[in-house]
Amino acid sequence: MSQPDAILLLAHGTPDVLSEMAEYLSKVTNGRPLPAAVVEELQHRYAEIGLQETPLPDGPPLTRLTLQQSRMLADELEIPVYVGMRNWHPYIADVVTQMRADGVRHFKAICLAPQNSRTSVGLYRSVTAKAAAEEPAMQMDFVAGWAEHPLLAAAFAERLWPAWAEACATTGRRVPVLFTAHSVPCRTIMMGTVQSATSPSAEPGRPVPAEGIQNYGARTEPDPYPVEAKRTAALVAQALAPVGMTDRDWYFAFQSQGVAGGPWIGPTVEDTFKALVAEGHTAVVMQPIGFLCDHVEILYDIDIAFAETGRELGLKVSRAESLNASEPLIRALKTIAEGTYKADVEELAGA
Repeated sequence: MSQPDAILLLAHGTPDVLSEMAEYLSKVTNGRPLPAAVVEELQHRYAEIGLQETPLPDGPPLTRLTLQQSRMLADELEIPVYVGMRNWHPYIADVVTQMRADGVRHFKAICLAPQNSRTSVGLYRSVTAKAAAEEPAMQMDFVAGWAEHPLLAAAFAERLWPAWAEACATTGRRVPVLFTAHSVPCRTIMMGTVQSATSPSAEPGRPVPAEGIQNYGARTEPDPYPVEAKRTAALVAQALAPVGMTDRDWYFAFQSQGVAGGPWIGPTVEDTFKALVAEGHTAVVMQPIGFLCDHVEILYDIDIAFAETGRELGLKVSRAESLNASEPLIRALKTIAEGTYKADVEELAGA
């Protein structure tokens, strides 16, 4: 496999101002209309984390941090690093066109969602492959997932350790850690029953059952997302074993269930909080291992909504700092870009 001329980092995208919310959500739902109350609620949440009617000087957190990641990675690699968003500016297709105009003929696309899934990585792949195919003689290498990258686990562990140590010291006892990833609709990945808060995945250190989960491809193949998300969490906990973390110290939940019809995969954070309180815990440290940057799911869902839920239950909620544009994350991305970490890479030729 030849070395690429450039790297393309792929991210979700986020509106720049509150008035763009309806248009942005139409991209997220692929044109499916949402009730006005849902749009208003999401405008409220984004306003709570600082989005305004006028653009922020440095842009919203997700955009600002992703662009910063690209600059840091470009400095390390000494080749161009671009950023393409699936649901907002700069759109992936527009960025691929710009790359071709800049003379790029071979690029590697890295999705900034480490765990492979139909609803994230699968969609990024199809959009990026279509854009590359429309450009003459454009070759794309697509990184399908890097959930088990040891440097990713080490980066998360480096953020988690001080938060966990402080919570344990303040509380005077061992505080549980709750790892989270974004929930997805059950219909997109599951053929069987919905996981509930009483399933094995709601217990500390237990694996997510793989039965009944289907892939983006053949129905007989498992969709890797729930398993990969739990695997990332397990590797982070394993990285902290030298300082005393055991399988009894951590739990896993899916957060930020959406408003689409039908059930979303669990266990939920809310149900897990209730289970922790029932076990006598008074504090919890959260680490969202499905997210690399601060965004609404972290700054609002965790820091505001889950913190309030915890207060109502008598559970003090704290959070490990996000990876954002940190050197440990950039080191992990560099190994993927250079090919020294053998991620699952698919070679796709353009027109």
